[in-house]
Order: sequence, then structure tokens, then C-alpha cells
Amino acid sequence: MTPPAVSSSPRLPRLASVFPCSAGSARELSEPPLKVPLKPNKSTARNVIYLYMSGGMSHLDTFGVVPGADTMGPTQVLKTSADGVQISENLPLTAKYMHHGVILNSMTSTQGAHAQGNYFQHTSYTLRGATKHPTMGAWLTKFQGKSNPSLPGSVVITGDSKHPGAGFFEAAVAPLVVNNPAAGLQNSHKLAALTEDDLNYRISLSGKLDTAFQSAYEYKGVKSYSDVYSEAVKVMKSDDLVAFDITKEPDLMHDLYGGDSFGQGCLLARRLVEHGVRHVEVSLGGWDTHQDNFVRVPEKCAILDQALAALLGDLDRRGMLNDTMVVLASEFGRTPKINERNGRDHYPKAFTSVIWGGGVKGGQVYGKTDKGIEVTENKLTPPDLNATIAYALGLPLDQVIYSSSKRPFTVADKGQPITSIF
Repeated sequence: MTPPAVSSSPRLPRLASVFPCSAGSARELSEPPLKVPLKPNKSTARNVIYLYMSGGMSHLDTFGVVPGADTMGPTQVLKTSADGVQISENLPLTAKYMHHGVILNSMTSTQGAHAQGNYFQHTSYTLRGATKHPTMGAWLTKFQGKSNPSLPGSVVITGDSKHPGAGFFEAAVAPLVVNNPAAGLQNSHKLAALTEDDLNYRISLSGKLDTAFQSAYEYKGVKSYSDVYSEAVKVMKSDDLVAFDITKEPDLMHDLYGGDSFGQGCLLARRLVEHGVRHVEVSLGGWDTHQDNFVRVPEKCAILDQALAALLGDLDRRGMLNDTMVVLASEFGRTPKINERNGRDHYPKAFTSVIWGGGVKGGQVYGKTDKGIEVTENKLTPPDLNATIAYALGLPLDQVIYSSSKRPFTVADKGQPITSIF
């Protein structure tokens, strides 16, 4: 039997007294932080595939449905593979995999603009001041290193150039950005006319020429350039470079995921995780449905539904879903009130995220709203979601790392993991 819907959850104590500082008001700690062991005895997930719905996905027309409510508009609900769990009719393929998933139906944010909401969702900190904060892939690489030393610790598959990346961390833990999954990792092969000896000679000569400059300016920013070149050469020479080449997949697999960039990005994400890249993000934009919501959302859902169901089924068949957490998130939801253009506007007050695999007890709905308008039970914030991901990965939620300005930050700020869903 699948577990019943969750109505409450033990939450770990707030760390406001330990880490009172946020991005805009951070102060240097006068005393060492308290040692609160906020990580599981054993991590439940080794990898994360993070699916980011850029633009503010409508919760009421996807995973945050409220059957019979007037706020649903014309969108109908659909039974799923999990007893008592319903989602939108726009996601019929994904409905078959909800026994693996947990719907977090009580997300709320203070950020109602796209750039600010995106940044908050990715970093757990608000976008203000000069400090740029790391995203989860960078934190994971920083704390636990790479699984495959020849490949990046994390990869972002997106056409958006505004991803926060490694923030104030060094370049060595920054995610690699891939714009077109079908093109593979571009500029990653040496020129055909260049022999291996020629390449090694040029690399060595470049290092010698840089020695005096690096000695005179011993800064992290300077060293990061040489680190980036070293990492690039390591990837170029690795047999695992094939991980980026989705042409190695059979046509049947390409058709299964869908021929669009998002579907092919999800296929690439599975390949990368198989080869030891532990955090992969794939973005799908176009969710800013201020008008024609009930035409545009089904169109976006058709792309999402095919790729997501393919990914979940593929991971499950390969025995990878148990230790790979698939997370679906967006910067905010859409207004329960339908506007005069038959659309929905920005709505950070209540929205939905979903987690599959990675050790969660599937077939659950966590949190409640009143017709999708107000969170009425188990309120969650983006830092809480990020804390839950970090908890599953076994990252130390209480460990402070200082930025270059000597301000203290933790992986999910004051977010608290939802321990009961595991």
C-alpha cells in the first residue's frame, strides 16, 4: 500500500539564534557557531536532477490541484498511481509515477519578481548587495568533492545566462553550463592538426608564462583561471567525455524523452548522472502565463510530461531512482484569480514543488492550501526545500563558510529539512 497523505511533520529546531544573518544584513560572528548536527546518519540520495520551471509555473494547473474549487478554472484533475493523490489532467504520463513522489503543496516565498524569485529559489538567500551566493551543485562539490574527477561536479543545462552558479565560491566548484544538449560539450576536442605532444607543450608553455604574474598576484581570482584551464584539459582527455554525447543513445530513447531541448536535456542529465556528475539542472522556460493560461500551460505541460515521465521511468528501470532525487521547482506560482486576459499573474504566496526518489516515501502530499490561495498547513519556503535536498545528500546544514567579505553563510540559510518525508 502507498502511504497516506501527510498531515504533519517533525521539523528540526530553527537556527535563527545560531545564524541570525541574511544576505542583506549579515554580520561577522563574534563566537563560533553552535555545532548542531543537521544531517542524517547516512545520506539517502547520491545525485540530484533538478528540473527548474522558469517563469512561475501555475500550481493549480499542474501539481497543486484543488478538486472542485472555483480557482481551478477549466482545469480538471486526474487520479494517479498513488492512492488519494491527484494532479492536473495536463500531466497524464507523470501521473503514473506519483507513487514515487512527494508533492510539497505548501510552498511560499517573499519574492514575487522573476529574477529575485529565481535567485531565492536557487540559493536560499535574497538578491541584494554585492554578495553572490552559491547554488546547491556548488555546495555539494565544495563539501563532498567530485564523484568523477574527470568531469564537472555539477552541470546546468539551460539557455538562461543568469544562473547564480558558484556564487562567492572558487571557480573550481562552479557548474558547467551547457546551452544545447543536442550539441554535446562544444569546443572540447583538440584540433585535428594538433598532436598530443603539441598540446602538452602549449599547456606547459602557458603555465611558464603565467608563473611570474601568479606569483606577483596571489589571489583566488587569479588562481581560478589556471584551475579552469586545468579542469578543461582534464575533461578533454577523459574517456568519460562521451557522457555529453547523446547521439550515443538509440533513437527509441530520443523519442521517449521528446525531441525538444528540455526532453533531450533530461536525457543528457541521466547520462551525466550515470557517469558520476552528481548534480544536474535542466530548465524549461515559458511559464509566465499572464494571458491564455489555459492554452499555454497545457502546451508546456505536454513537453514537461513526456520528458519527466521518461526520466522517472528510465531511472527506475536502471535502478537509479533510489539514490537519485528528482526535484521540480519554480520561483513562484500563479494567481488563483483568473485575470481579464484569461491568464494568471505572479503569486508567491502559495505554490508547489515535487520530489521523486532519493529516499523519499512516495505517494504523499505534504502541506495544504485553501483553494490554492493561502497555505493553511506545513508552510514551506525555498530555503526549506533546499535544506531538504541538502539533508538527503548528507550535507552539513549548520557548517558556516565565509564569503570574501567575511560574512557567514550556510547551505540553506535558516531553512529546515522535512525529515518525515524520507
